[in-house]
Amino acid sequence: MNPTIVYTKTDEAPALATASLLPIIRAFTAPADIHVELKDISLAGRILSQFPEYLDESQRVDDDLAILGNLVQEKDANIIKLPNISASVPQLKAAIAELRLKGYALPEYPETPGSDEEKRIRERYDAIKGSAVNPVLREGNADRRAPASVKNYAKKHPHSMGAWDPASKTHVASMQQGDFYGSEQSVTVEAETAVRATLTAEDGSSTVLLHDLNLQKGEILDSAVMSASDVRAFFARQIEEAKDQDVLFSLHLKATMMKVSDPIIFGHAVLAFFEPVFEQYGKELNELGADPRLGMADLLRRLDNLDTDRKREILMKIDECYQMRPQLAMVNSDKGITNLHVSSDIIIDASMPAAIRSSGKMWGPDGNLKDMKAVIPDRSYAGIYQETIEFCKAHGAFDPRTMGDVSNVGLMAQKAEEYGSHDKTFEIPVDGEVIIEDSTGKTLMSQKVAAGDIFRMCQAKDQPIRDWVGLAVRRAAATGAPAIFWLDSERAHDMQVALKVHEYLKDHDTEGLDIRILSPKEATRLSLQRMKDGLDTISVTGNVLRDFLTDLFPILELGTSAKMLSIVPLMNGGGLFETGAGGSAPKHVQQFLEEGHLRWDSLGEFLALAVSLEHFSQVHGNTKALTLAKALDAATEQLLEMQKSPSRKVHEIDNRGSHFYLALYWAQALAGQDEDISLKEHFTAIAEELASQRERIDAELLGAQGSPADIGGYYHPDGKKLEEAMRPSQTFNRILQSYIV
Repeated sequence: MNPTIVYTKTDEAPALATASLLPIIRAFTAPADIHVELKDISLAGRILSQFPEYLDESQRVDDDLAILGNLVQEKDANIIKLPNISASVPQLKAAIAELRLKGYALPEYPETPGSDEEKRIRERYDAIKGSAVNPVLREGNADRRAPASVKNYAKKHPHSMGAWDPASKTHVASMQQGDFYGSEQSVTVEAETAVRATLTAEDGSSTVLLHDLNLQKGEILDSAVMSASDVRAFFARQIEEAKDQDVLFSLHLKATMMKVSDPIIFGHAVLAFFEPVFEQYGKELNELGADPRLGMADLLRRLDNLDTDRKREILMKIDECYQMRPQLAMVNSDKGITNLHVSSDIIIDASMPAAIRSSGKMWGPDGNLKDMKAVIPDRSYAGIYQETIEFCKAHGAFDPRTMGDVSNVGLMAQKAEEYGSHDKTFEIPVDGEVIIEDSTGKTLMSQKVAAGDIFRMCQAKDQPIRDWVGLAVRRAAATGAPAIFWLDSERAHDMQVALKVHEYLKDHDTEGLDIRILSPKEATRLSLQRMKDGLDTISVTGNVLRDFLTDLFPILELGTSAKMLSIVPLMNGGGLFETGAGGSAPKHVQQFLEEGHLRWDSLGEFLALAVSLEHFSQVHGNTKALTLAKALDAATEQLLEMQKSPSRKVHEIDNRGSHFYLALYWAQALAGQDEDISLKEHFTAIAEELASQRERIDAELLGAQGSPADIGGYYHPDGKKLEEAMRPSQTFNRILQSYIV
């Protein structure tokens, strides 16, 4: 078989776009003897792969995520990874329900498992929730930056920025006690060991929370607790303050990546805001199966099981609560969807930068922008947003025409800093103490806990930290920009990491390089000032800050984080190439289903494919791949200059039209080069035919818009219907097919 590039099938708008783009990629790479293979890591695909015994033989699918988990260990791995759903419980249940309706006899998600079998089913489903994909694939650290073509386009064609008022009441509110930040403990183990965590209750009984967690020599292990009573009291205060200050109450969490901890915190917020409702009707709502952690959308659906009068009574109480409380920030004002409806609707790394770009305001229930109280319970990273808000109040909105760039080198290899998202995060059932011991019985850490508290542990292995430091030095040397390690000297984990950074920097030639260690607040201020002054900076951060900053700075600089180049040099020599953020993907699908217009921008896919081809060329000595990559870069730049990216409006160019123009410009670039004559000859004919049929293809693509689209499912679309919807130009399809090698 030809050497392979693996392209990933994911979810929502990126999956729709793949149905249009992948045939183009295959048509263009085939003449270079490159095989492009599709692997399914979508939520639906992951669900089906985990329950083969419930399915007919024809319905069973391979566990492609596990296959890719093995592939990333190999030196010739080359994977293009699109954004996938990091499923919340409502999303997981919706996907299961859709698959069951399609004839897949999957077990239902056990909300309150009773039998051992239900517990096993729940465990299998829970392994699919949250950030289940990225820790498997990210066997390397992240290098994320804005490509020159994208940055130059943003300067020439600046996106809109809201004007900041120095008197803005927008601010961040965080806990000052009882949060993860304040309780964190951290140790570096001196030798390979196995750790267990035991909860000892006040009555002397004990429960082992975690058995035999294997740690490598030099690995960092953390523990931290969020107090349930403190977070409830915090929410109550913030609700009252938001009302008094006449600002929106706006909750910002990460209930997808932090799939265990943050849904619990979200539930506390729902309970606090709607306290009168749960005080009066809590028992009845509990009997209906309503879970505050699933948000008000789930509760409202369950009210349909009541008789009309009782449902109306509870809805009136909910409405009374809305009237007496501060206004809530909205996910969709037109449909009355607040950010307490579904936890996965308010992902902090997308919601906070978007608000800051819009003058620090969010949409209120009246459909107007309004100042907000951004409620971010844990202090660990909340300060970066408050610093950004203060900077904008003092200096006004940024100017995209002159802004510098803030790239990122992120520590994430081998599941580094996967906070609150896995089998090391627990909701504590009783008052007591959690003791963490090594294999010799030595106590490494201990945490006092109370019933309802959230206890979490986290790891960062030594070799990924070494690799991360080296990557930061290489990027500083390549760019000449300062490399800033964002580490807080008052935080236990960061202090352990800082010791390693100081040590491992000695392994590199840093002469003439500007490398510093600053607290996140200091690093935010410095990066913002440099950005305003038109200067570039490299942020060198841990996993969560990597997630936050690679949305914050790009949304300010470029208007979106989907246009970032994301390279993950795998530690064994392969390459993982990520295509940007997918936070807006659900809205794009909704518009496509309603209007037949997909505004998803595949620029991230174009950028990732180009560097994937470059890497392919280096690994396999395939010069044609490098020629394809150079031509693709030229085509991408021309696409931006000619403004052929998708429009937001129906009856204008959308994702499919953008793909056609990429193919046209890519073919023209290959026809115009002289490095590879066989590719030149092959693509000259394609370029000529695409150009001659341009008006007809445009008309066919635009003609497919304006009416609802049927793709046969949201989480598991029908393959034939999806292809028909995403490849509506028969002329374009015929040309591609006729030139496939």
